[in-house]
Amino acid sequence: MPTTLSVNLNAVAMLRNRRDLPWPSVEHLGRIALKAGASGLTVHPRPDQRHIRFSDLPVIRNLIDDEFPNAEFNIEGYPTEEFLELCASAAPEQVTLVPDDPSQATSDHGWDFRKHRDLLTDVIARLKKTGTRVSLFADGDGDAEAVGIAKAVGADRIELYTGPYGGCYDAPERAGPILEALGKTADAALALGLGVNAGHDLTVANLPPLVKRIPKLAEVSIGHGLTADALEYGMAETVRRFCRACGQTI
Repeated sequence: MPTTLSVNLNAVAMLRNRRDLPWPSVEHLGRIALKAGASGLTVHPRPDQRHIRFSDLPVIRNLIDDEFPNAEFNIEGYPTEEFLELCASAAPEQVTLVPDDPSQATSDHGWDFRKHRDLLTDVIARLKKTGTRVSLFADGDGDAEAVGIAKAVGADRIELYTGPYGGCYDAPERAGPILEALGKTADAALALGLGVNAGHDLTVANLPPLVKRIPKLAEVSIGHGLTADALEYGMAETVRRFCRACGQTI
């Protein structure tokens, strides 16, 4: 199956939040993305609500339930009690746990699975009681032992942190070794029966090599680069471009 695209709406929400106005509408842009071929929507509700607001979650949930029942809602975040309560209310199809400090501008590393094994075991058990799929943000450094811990704590998938790979946009000669390390991490996960997602600084240009190296890549979650392209091409055409870069015929 081709890699699916989940559109991260955080950048849309951040633009909206610059002014006390209802536009750009997270719901409306999410609808356009799903109509154009996206398979899901992603949000990362941070405690300070500097982009996605807690009040956006039921709106997105209703949008998917009412108009796109085959789409998925993916909520990312650090597993505070408040975050877990938000997930319980929004009932996402997937929760992606990230090790962010609330003050971080964006996610910039995967979990230290050895250090946080007990925390992740408890949180995942709690989430899976609700029937949600759980993905864990992971460094794509080829550490097979760490991937084994992700499996042992109960994760269904890992999401490869592709920031270093995306950071090679101005130095493509550095991309090869990073891509291979991502691929080895994915190989280890797939061998254990884990699904593999990816996200961070992915673009229409760097997606095809990633999908070629990891042909069983299940999903990519993309926000900043996709939103930037949407300013030029429009949301619908941008989603189609990203879907084609994932290997879809659309």
